[in-house]
Parts: sequence; C-alpha cells; structure tokens
Amino acid sequence: MAEIVIRNTNERITGVDNVRDFLNKQEVIYEHWNIEKLPEELQTNFALTDEEKKRILDIYDEEIRDLASRRGYKIWDVITLSESTPNLEDLLKKFEEVHTHTEDEIRAIVGGKGIFIIKGTDDVGYFNVELEPGDVISVPENTPHFFTLMDNRQIIAVRLFIEENGWIAEPVADPGLY
Repeated sequence: MAEIVIRNTNERITGVDNVRDFLNKQEVIYEHWNIEKLPEELQTNFALTDEEKKRILDIYDEEIRDLASRRGYKIWDVITLSESTPNLEDLLKKFEEVHTHTEDEIRAIVGGKGIFIIKGTDDVGYFNVELEPGDVISVPENTPHFFTLMDNRQIIAVRLFIEENGWIAEPVADPGLY
C-alpha cells in the first residue's frame, strides 16, 4: 500500500482511504492491482527476459486494457531496474531530474519499490509517494515530478503511454523542490 510523505512538513499519510483522498485532491490517480495474480518468481526477478515481461503483460491484460480504454493509452511495456541493470546510475540521473510530460505518467508496480516525488498544490508543495507491488499511480500531464528507487534499488513496473514514442520528458528547473 502506498504511503505519502509531505516534504516540507514530514507529515506521513497512511491507510488506503487517506492516501487515495490526498492523491485525489492533488489530481493524481491511484488504483490497486491484485498482486497475488502474479507468480512470485515474476515479482522478485529483477532481470526479466522479454518472455517473462510478456507473461506479466498477459497476466494483467484485463487491467491494462481497462486503463487503456479509460485513458487513451496506445502502448505498454514492462521496465525493470536493479543493480543488474546496465547503466543504472545514468538511467536514475535521467529519472531523478524534475520534469513534466505532455501526457500523464502512469506506472503499475508489480515488484520492488519506488518513489514518485510530485509537485502538489501550493499549500502542499512537493510530496513523496512511496509505492509497493500492486500500487498504480498516474501523475497528471504537465505536473513537475521525478522518480527514484527506494533503498532496495529494485523495481518492476508496467508503463503505459499515449505517445507512441514512449517516455518523453521536459526538464523543469524548480528551486521549490529543495
């Protein structure tokens, strides 16, 4: 279950209803997939083959197609990040820069953990969304944010895109983050 940390006050928000209510107020979509559908060997393998990634997409086909029909997504894939990922540090540097997109950025976490840092309303400022397997989050288009791994440095996520070129970020210089 996701948890929220408001960066400027260190307030922690827990519990599904509280998290969902907070994120709804920030116009961030939050849903949950049944992680028990996914065999454990696919939840804990952070060096998935293309065939294993396809199995994950097949297992969650109904959920993916539901999101695609509601939100207009055209393509989807599975990304894995861990110490075994070539150029992990370079990828994280790219992901950890504050940026926006011209479409929402949606991720369904199916293994490991990660954090989206999102710019909320003026009275909230930046907040962390700590994500675990089963959490599905959609950061609204044109909303400053970035993503990083948690201490375990492992994640498996389903990504969905409207833009057929996939992940396209526009950097944002925002001194309000720190």
